[in-house]
Amino acid sequence: MSYAQRKQMSSNRVMSIIIVALLHVLLGYALISGLAMKAVKETVEDLQTFDVEEEPPPPPEEPPPPPENIPESPPPVVTPPPLVRTNVLPPPQVTTTNVAPPVAPPAPPAPPPPPPPPRTVEPAKARANLASYVSNDDYPQDAIRNEQQGTTGFRLDVGPDGRVTNCTVTSSSGSSSLDSTTCRLMRSRARFTPATDSNGNRTSDSVSGRIRWQLPEE
Repeated sequence: MSYAQRKQMSSNRVMSIIIVALLHVLLGYALISGLAMKAVKETVEDLQTFDVEEEPPPPPEEPPPPPENIPESPPPVVTPPPLVRTNVLPPPQVTTTNVAPPVAPPAPPAPPPPPPPPRTVEPAKARANLASYVSNDDYPQDAIRNEQQGTTGFRLDVGPDGRVTNCTVTSSSGSSSLDSTTCRLMRSRARFTPATDSNGNRTSDSVSGRIRWQLPEE
């Protein structure tokens, strides 16, 4: 067999195979399409169609009949409960009291001064000259040694009995020895007629005087 014949035989075989394959494809398609159409027809035949009727709406409700004419009775009189008044206590008020410092009680009034003594009508009088109660023998020895001399002024308090109760030096002589000697001698030696008041009673009085001290001559 020649090469050309072998080549032609191969081509014919290929064409045969292709044709056979196409036939198989067509048969398969026809088979599948027929089965599918049959299944669809059976399914459609099995389905039963029916019309759904809608229910009519219910009739409207009739309004209730009007109530019969019943005479209206007045409402019963109800006595209100008695009012109970409760005493509401007001809130406590807090008051602050300013405590003042303690005030010392006022001092009692001073007692009234004693009535003034009756006015002296007759003053006390010395029974002798006051200088006569002093002599050179009374000159203090220390004042003589110190050559002290001078005038001592004094005031004598005279009691109702005419005696000297006190002596006060009103002006000094410059020597304490001469001043103290003057008062000592007046208290011990001077005598007075007591003073009398307006009622004629004896009373106290004061008398002033002066004593000059001069060194005695040798």
